[in-house]
Amino acid sequence: MAAIQVKLADGQKADFAEEEVKHTFYHSTSHIMAQAVKRLFPETKLAIGPAIKDGFYYDFDSEHSFTPDDLTAIEAEMKKIVKENYRFERTEISREEAIAYFKEKGEIYKVELIEDLPEDAVISIYQDGEFVDLCAGPHIYATGEVKAIKLLSLAGAYWRGNEKNKMLQRIYGISFPKQQLLDEYLKRIEEAKKRDHRKLGTELDLFTIMDEGPGFPFFLPKGMVLRNQLEDYWREIHRKWGYQEIKTPMILSRSLWEQSGHWDHYKENMYFTKIDDADYAIKPMNCPGGILVYKNKMHSYRELPLRYGELGLVHRHEMSGALHGLMRVRCFTQDDAHIFMLPEQIKEEIKGVIQLVDSVYRLFGFSYHIELSTRPENAMGDLAIWEIATQALRDAVEEMGIPYKVNEGDGAFYGPKLDFHLEDSIGRTWQCGTIQLDFQMPEKFDLAYIGEDNQKHRPVMIHRVVFGSIERFIGILTEHFAGAFPLWLAPVQVRVLNISEKQEDYAKEVEQKLKDAGFRVESDLRNEKIGYKIREAQGQKIPYMFVIGDKEMEAGSVAVRKRGQGDIGAQNVEDMIAQMQQEITDKVVF
Repeated sequence: MAAIQVKLADGQKADFAEEEVKHTFYHSTSHIMAQAVKRLFPETKLAIGPAIKDGFYYDFDSEHSFTPDDLTAIEAEMKKIVKENYRFERTEISREEAIAYFKEKGEIYKVELIEDLPEDAVISIYQDGEFVDLCAGPHIYATGEVKAIKLLSLAGAYWRGNEKNKMLQRIYGISFPKQQLLDEYLKRIEEAKKRDHRKLGTELDLFTIMDEGPGFPFFLPKGMVLRNQLEDYWREIHRKWGYQEIKTPMILSRSLWEQSGHWDHYKENMYFTKIDDADYAIKPMNCPGGILVYKNKMHSYRELPLRYGELGLVHRHEMSGALHGLMRVRCFTQDDAHIFMLPEQIKEEIKGVIQLVDSVYRLFGFSYHIELSTRPENAMGDLAIWEIATQALRDAVEEMGIPYKVNEGDGAFYGPKLDFHLEDSIGRTWQCGTIQLDFQMPEKFDLAYIGEDNQKHRPVMIHRVVFGSIERFIGILTEHFAGAFPLWLAPVQVRVLNISEKQEDYAKEVEQKLKDAGFRVESDLRNEKIGYKIREAQGQKIPYMFVIGDKEMEAGSVAVRKRGQGDIGAQNVEDMIAQMQQEITDKVVF
C-alpha cells in the first residue's frame, strides 16, 4: 500500500506509518474522545489521555458508569467532531493562569498535574472547537484528519496507577486516516481473539492459572511435553554454539543484590525472605548467580570466551492488573546466558549471538527487527564506558549489514543492549531476544582472568536471552501457530481412530508401532461415529490422524489425514513412520 499522509500542526504532511506520526495521530484522537464525552456527560472530569502502541485511551471520573452502549454514542459524537474539522490550536499560558483556568472548570486532575510541574515550566493548552485540554502536544492539523474511529473497550484504572487513589473509568480506542486501515486492524483483532493463548491453552490442556497462585502458571501434562521439547531444542542449539549449562540457586543473600545494583535499581519488583534472621531475595534475574559461577575459580585468557547457559526460574512482582496469561506472569524461566570474554573478543561474540538468535527465529518462521537501546537515566558507571559499549554493539550489527533502530534511553541500568522484536504470523511484534553488553558487573564483582602476561585483567560480560521467557515464548508460539504446533513440538503427534470395534486390536498394534518408534500417540477407540472423532481430533490440532476401517486392517495400512491437507489416502505404516521421523528431524514448521 502507498504511504498514507497525515497533515500535522505545521501544515506539513507526514507518513502515518512513522511511529512518531502515529503517536501524534492517536493522541489527537484521544482529545476528540474527551471532547465527545464532555458533550454527552458534561459533569465528567478529565484525567489523562495518552497515545499507546495500538491506539489511545482516556481516563475519566464520572458519576455515570459507562456501558458498551455509551461507547457507541461517544463514537458517533466523535465522528461529528471529525466532520466539524476543528483546528488544533496551541496556546502557552503561565502556571498560575493554567491552575486558575482548570480550577474554574472543576478539572481537579488537571490542576494536580499542573501543581506537580516545576515553577518555571512552560504550560500549554490545546483547543479544538469548544474543547480545551492541558497538553504538551504535538497534534495533527485538525480533527478532520481522522477518517476512521473505533472505541474498543472499557476498563478501570487507578489515578496515577496508585491503588490508594480513586478508581477511574478508562476507554480504549483506535483511529486511522483511512477506513481500510481500520478494517484491516479489526480483522487482525478478530484473528488474534481466535489465537488467544489463554483460550487455546485451556482448549488444548496446556496450562492453567489458579486463584491460589495468580501470576504463577501451572503447566499440565500436554503443556509440559511442549515445554520439554522447546527446552530440549534450546539445549541442542546451545551445545552446538559452545555453551555450558549451569544452574544457580533461586534464593541468594541481600548483600549479593546490593553488590550487583539490583537492590537500588530493582527492589520494588523483587520478593524477599529471611533465613536465620538474615535477609535474602528470590532472584529476579540470573546474572549475579552466573557471575558467582565464573568467580568460583580463577580463569586463564586461554579459557575465554566462557559461555554459561541457564534455564533459570526467576520471580518478579507484577501488579495484579498487569497479569496476562503466560505473557505477563510473576514467575518465569529465562533462557539466560552469560558470556565472559576478552575485550578483543567483544565484536565476534556479539555477532555469534546474533547468528544464534537468527537461526532460532527463522526456524519458527519469525521475521524480526533489531533496536539498539542506549543509556537510561538511572544507569550506573562512567559515560565513557557506556559509549564504548554502545559503539561495540553498533559496530557488530553494521558490519553484519543488519538494519536497526535506535531506542534512546531504554538500555539496562548496567549496559546498552540490542533488542530483537519478532513478528508473528498475523503481523504482531514481540520483544523477546536481547544482547546486553556489560562492563559494570565485572567491575562490581572484581572479576578477573590471568592474561598472557601472567597478570590479572578484567573480563567483559554479555547477558543474553533468545526466547526471553520460556512461558511467554510458549504463549507467543501458541498464538503464532494458532495452537497447530509443528510435528516436532506437538504434544500429541498422531491419533489413531477406528471406525468400529472390529478394528480395535489392529488399531492397538498401530499405536504400539508408533510408540516404539518414539512418537507421542493417542488412540480414540470409543464407540462413536468416525466423523465425530475426526472433528474432535481436528479441534485438538493434532498433526496426523491414522483412520482404520476394514479395508485398512485387511491391507495392513492406515488412511492418513494430515492437518491442513485433509485425507491423503491409504499409506503403509512403516512408510509413514519414516516420513514423520524425517519431518521431526528437519523440524519442519509449516
